[in-house]
Amino acid sequence: MKSHRMKNPELQRLASELDAKGIKEKKAIYRALAKGLNRPRGFHDINVLEIERLAKANQTVVVPGKVLGVGELTKPVNVAALNFSSQARAKIEKSGGKAFAISELMAGVPKGTKILG
Repeated sequence: MKSHRMKNPELQRLASELDAKGIKEKKAIYRALAKGLNRPRGFHDINVLEIERLAKANQTVVVPGKVLGVGELTKPVNVAALNFSSQARAKIEKSGGKAFAISELMAGVPKGTKILG
């Protein structure tokens, strides 16, 4: 995947790995994540409030950006993102979920199933 905007070599590498995995596994979620990381208008930032509203209990959510701590999370949700605010990480873990990097998602969910992106 060509990156016209990313200057960060780590993000370029992650986007390339996601794109390659999407092609290999024939899973659109990984290719969509690579595109999300390569957006011209920057990354997605999302609040815990939006995760509460959109995700079901025990679901895995992927955010190609930063998770912020506005709102409350009342159910266990696993969240993979580029970055987390300290409040967001604490709220996710307090609800029984896990907060982890997108690169860890590729190792833990190789087929890309049951992911909300």
